[in-house]
Amino acid sequence: MDFTPTEEQAGARELAARIFGDLATHERLAAAGTGSDPELWKALCGAGLVGAVEELGLLGLVLLLEEQGRTTAQVPYAATCVYGLLAVTAHGTPEQRERLLPGIRDGSAVVSGALPAQAGVRVVARGGATGRAELTGTVPVVPWLRDATHVLLADGDHRLWLVPLVEGADVTPVELTAPWAAGRLTLDGARAERLGAAEACADVLATARTAFAGLQAGVCAGSLARTVAHVNTREQFGRPLATRQAVQLKAADAHMDTEAIRVTAYEAAWRRDAGLPYATHALTAAWWASEAGQRVVHTGQHLHGGAGADLGHPVHRHFLWGRQLDAYLGCGGEVLQELGELIASGE
Repeated sequence: MDFTPTEEQAGARELAARIFGDLATHERLAAAGTGSDPELWKALCGAGLVGAVEELGLLGLVLLLEEQGRTTAQVPYAATCVYGLLAVTAHGTPEQRERLLPGIRDGSAVVSGALPAQAGVRVVARGGATGRAELTGTVPVVPWLRDATHVLLADGDHRLWLVPLVEGADVTPVELTAPWAAGRLTLDGARAERLGAAEACADVLATARTAFAGLQAGVCAGSLARTVAHVNTREQFGRPLATRQAVQLKAADAHMDTEAIRVTAYEAAWRRDAGLPYATHALTAAWWASEAGQRVVHTGQHLHGGAGADLGHPVHRHFLWGRQLDAYLGCGGEVLQELGELIASGE
């Protein structure tokens, strides 16, 4: 295994860090409320950082999502790249790729989706023999749905369907722990097109788990960076908090947890890019992101003292994102059970 970024991946990461750092400031995030930032989204797409993922691969996307997570930038980057760009590139027909990818690359098409394993998803497809169907059902929570033009869903038979959000698709805003512009999707005969064969659903699920684990690595790294800066400047009884052994141990544990999330996400992404099986590795990354991620953001908030509980403090935003990603990926126990069952099955 070699997780060293290529020259192209390193360059894209530096560009993403600069754009997120310039535009995803605390003031702009506060002004955005629970919505997304259209100016930032336009800047990312204009810089080619959506379309570039086709060449950078899943490992490149994980590197870019780390930079988004560091700033908790409110744009549908992970969702569009996973459920749109990578899904269509890997499983779309030549006609679908030619028709759909240009809009996804330039940002005029925003694709979201729900993890196929998400509880409460009940979608039934009528028809489908010709690759077209009408979908009926409800998806309780879809991240970035209020920004989306399309949504990728799985029916009860684990077939993937791409649904344009037009006639037959009703979107109701939903507020989550994190400001993800989410919505509840109600389908009543919504027209959809099939994406990929039988194995596409499992691949998109593993890709999503890996990508969102990378996003969590960035969220945790950002929380830890703010925490380190705080305990080095905040004094208690005439000494910086960072000189206290208990504080040092808590920060060290958070650092190790963050590195574990990062390296497991890197491994899963690298294996996908190399054409190797990676379902168990994606689950491993998701478990670390869920279980360790919530520990890290709790530590960040705790070491900030009362300031960490302030809803307007930047570190509290990392806390909210970390808890939302924990819930979205599935609680640690559920993910661990699925991982154990997959290993036992020998698949």
